[in-house]
Amino acid sequence: MSSRHSIIPRGLNVTRSPLSQGRFGRMFGNLTPAKFGATDADSFANLSALADEMVADFDPPKDGPDAEESGIPALYTYFGQFIDHDITFDPVSSLTKQQDPDGLVDFRTPALDLDNLYGRGPGDQPYMYDNSGKFLLGEALTGSGVSNASDLPRFKGRALIGDPRNDENSIVSQLQCLFLRFHNRMVDDNSALSFEEVQQRVRFHYQYVVLNDFLPRIVHASVLNDLKTTGHYDRGKIRYYHWKTWPFMPVEFSVAAYRLGHSMIRPGYRLNDADTMLLLIFPDPEDPDKNALTGFRTMGPGRAIDWGRFIDIDKRAYGVEDDATNADNKKRLQFAYRIDTALVDPLGTLPPEIASDPPASLALRNLDRGWRLGLPSGQAVARAMHLTPLADEQIIIGKAVDKPEEGDPQIKIATIANGAFKGNCPLWTYILAEARQNQTAVTIPATGGPDTINTPQLGPVGGRIVAEVFLGMMFGDNSSLLSLDPQWTPVTGPGFALKDLVAYALGQGKPLH
Repeated sequence: MSSRHSIIPRGLNVTRSPLSQGRFGRMFGNLTPAKFGATDADSFANLSALADEMVADFDPPKDGPDAEESGIPALYTYFGQFIDHDITFDPVSSLTKQQDPDGLVDFRTPALDLDNLYGRGPGDQPYMYDNSGKFLLGEALTGSGVSNASDLPRFKGRALIGDPRNDENSIVSQLQCLFLRFHNRMVDDNSALSFEEVQQRVRFHYQYVVLNDFLPRIVHASVLNDLKTTGHYDRGKIRYYHWKTWPFMPVEFSVAAYRLGHSMIRPGYRLNDADTMLLLIFPDPEDPDKNALTGFRTMGPGRAIDWGRFIDIDKRAYGVEDDATNADNKKRLQFAYRIDTALVDPLGTLPPEIASDPPASLALRNLDRGWRLGLPSGQAVARAMHLTPLADEQIIIGKAVDKPEEGDPQIKIATIANGAFKGNCPLWTYILAEARQNQTAVTIPATGGPDTINTPQLGPVGGRIVAEVFLGMMFGDNSSLLSLDPQWTPVTGPGFALKDLVAYALGQGKPLH
């Protein structure tokens, strides 16, 4: 490991420090960077061809069951984004100027410490808090069938929060507000505690959900079980993510494995009962004035989220496929799309406020960034993990639906770009394709539908990278749950999950002491 990773990032465990930052680095620094053509121009052209195949045809958002849905409620997509903003922020790097991870700075602490929520704390950012240590909330939000909802606090439309990226769409914006409210209720329920003590309890509940709910949703159980001893995560089982003093941010994680969430995004979401609240994730390029979930602005009228559409805080009817008249379809729990090698069409042309520089295709941005940062191929990483790599025939580009239809092409990667990817798959694409080979029948919280849905999960390469980095960051943070009290559970019991965090923030359930 490079000695630069041993430099102590000031403020790793001190939220208020404006200098809290770490380094990017590599888990598999001894592996050769993958190349996808004889020249750089050839590599970019071949990656462009692969990216084109990884973006599905346009599929408008709709109510009702969808063949590409997984068994994972849709909020986990945006909870994953929230976590990403907690641990990674690289505001100065670009695809063309920064190709060396040792030259990148992570302006987030490499820890699950909620600095995207708390910012630098009430001492340095008092405009985010009131005199009791509670977060200030914004204007009340309206929405058909929704009450008791708030926008983020704003000044001239811009959110006054710990990380401005948590306002980039209507869903993550309102999730950020739920975390503000979770903290505020924790203050109300524990009035004798100091701000720092409440903050630690909030972090512990968050970290508990990450370890015991989020990771099991996205990573196959066989991978997680291999990281445990007698049912508990074991630091000694971490094989590939190592540091000398403080954790760093591996590019294999940030540029490849943890970009799994891009494949989980739906083309749009229903926020509440109103007919106008079935919205595209991004504006339609051919109709840019049409309403969408675009953020970085005061929340529009009627946009309050009915959280039962995103997470199973209650049990709802599954709905009826392709029946716009079915009343249950408008109220159903929406599920994340499956982890696979197909991204929805809106991600093929990102709007300028999201992608200010080319390329506009999210798939190509991911592939290009991984190549320019010198990531090894997926097969090379698998071999370094002493695994048998996927055969080319197993790396399928397309939707991992149970019954592919004519509009769901299933393309073997070896046939793309004249064989440029034979035995040489970009790590991000490999990890998504690997998930197809690691499906689990997930029990779904709905009535009137199937009991389970086949759900791809990250496998032995992608899942191992993600799980080891999460565990490593927590073991490496001396104020984390795993370092201070690895046997800790919420007072409500060991089943505490994201749905319980949401319900508590909404004022439901018993106090969390």
